[in-house]
Amino acid sequence: MSQSQLADTPNVGTRLGAAAVTDAQQTVKLPKGQISTVAIEKSYFKGDHKIPVLRGVEIAVNQGEFVSIVGQSGSGKSTLLHLIGLLDTPDVGEILLDGDRIDDLPAKTRDQLRNHVFGFIFQFYHLLPELSLLENVLTPLMIRHSLWSFWKQRRELREQAHEIIAKVGLGHRLKHKPSELSGGELQRAAIARALITRPAVLLADEPTGNLDSDTGREILDLLISLNEHDRLTIVMVTHDDSIARQAHRVVRLKEGRIEAVGRAA
Repeated sequence: MSQSQLADTPNVGTRLGAAAVTDAQQTVKLPKGQISTVAIEKSYFKGDHKIPVLRGVEIAVNQGEFVSIVGQSGSGKSTLLHLIGLLDTPDVGEILLDGDRIDDLPAKTRDQLRNHVFGFIFQFYHLLPELSLLENVLTPLMIRHSLWSFWKQRRELREQAHEIIAKVGLGHRLKHKPSELSGGELQRAAIARALITRPAVLLADEPTGNLDSDTGREILDLLISLNEHDRLTIVMVTHDDSIARQAHRVVRLKEGRIEAVGRAA
């Protein structure tokens, strides 16, 4: 993308003026991180059969809030998270960031938002097996920068990655490949990769789902710390009520509809 293309793209300059990108410096004035959905509907097709997944879902997540989305398998919670993070588009309804609609923006602009505004943590980590921990964490910045821009800033960017990797407790694992890491270390690496872009919103899909209870608690404590100390907005999907209750609020989905919204106990 050319310099300031995100801010200059039609509709973005007026509707998402807070997200200004300068390609030469790769500096971003991030949005506040307030996310909301308006009457979201989403269906998938299996052959000729239409399968409704979300039916008129409306939620709002405030800046600096930690919200859990819970529900049984098939309730639509992961689909909702993917829609919020612009990994998919709704059939009906709107996704809003700080009050501005973002789901209908041009594809390149949505790519930029995913790289600058949203950080993603997945249940199965999705680390590249041929890369070291450090290289995996740097991949979002490799995508963000041109080859020449990344090369010029490589020392600064590597220092930034070192700092974040140390923050998640993996400073001694920089050169290790994913196959040499434990489950908890893999998830910490995935969190570091999500944080390297300095996102306004962190989206976590079952971040403790593949971990034992003790390791899962460590990952949850890390997320809580990021929310409390860095004021990072977090939306987390989980099937575990005990984990969900550690957030500020719990949104419960059932058969694609919001069954209940309440303060965590």
